[in-house]
Amino acid sequence: MASKKDDAPKRINIQNRRASHEYAFLVKYDAGIMLQGTEIKSIREGSVQLQDGFCTFHTDGSLWLNQVTIAKYTEGTYNNHEPMRARKLLLNKRELKQLANKNQEQGLTIIPLRMFVSDRGFAKVEIALAKGKKLYDKRDDLKAKDQKREMDRARDY
Repeated sequence: MASKKDDAPKRINIQNRRASHEYAFLVKYDAGIMLQGTEIKSIREGSVQLQDGFCTFHTDGSLWLNQVTIAKYTEGTYNNHEPMRARKLLLNKRELKQLANKNQEQGLTIIPLRMFVSDRGFAKVEIALAKGKKLYDKRDDLKAKDQKREMDRARDY
């Protein structure tokens, strides 16, 4: 008899760990992605690399995800997808307008934080309007993280 854990679908949660070190997040959004062919199968395998990704606005006002690699599906045929292609993100008009207005400010960018599959089976990307951190901000974050770790160790003993 199979356990309940085996019956549950595997949760897909691919994260951009470097993003929190490089950027300070101002606003976060969940966006759908327009995928082609075998891309969803590669996402379910976890073959996605988000580290170099960023988002741009096209002239028609739509938001596109660039430089995100979704590896070719191993079982795919000649109909396999292009790994580095730009993918359109799906957001409400109100959210797009907010992002477009804030993105005009100097030093702000839109980056992908994580990619996941929703309960309904749709691939989603969590994006954030972010501001790049200075070197001293990164040092302060690392220092606070180390202090927290030391306090947790001391509390455990």
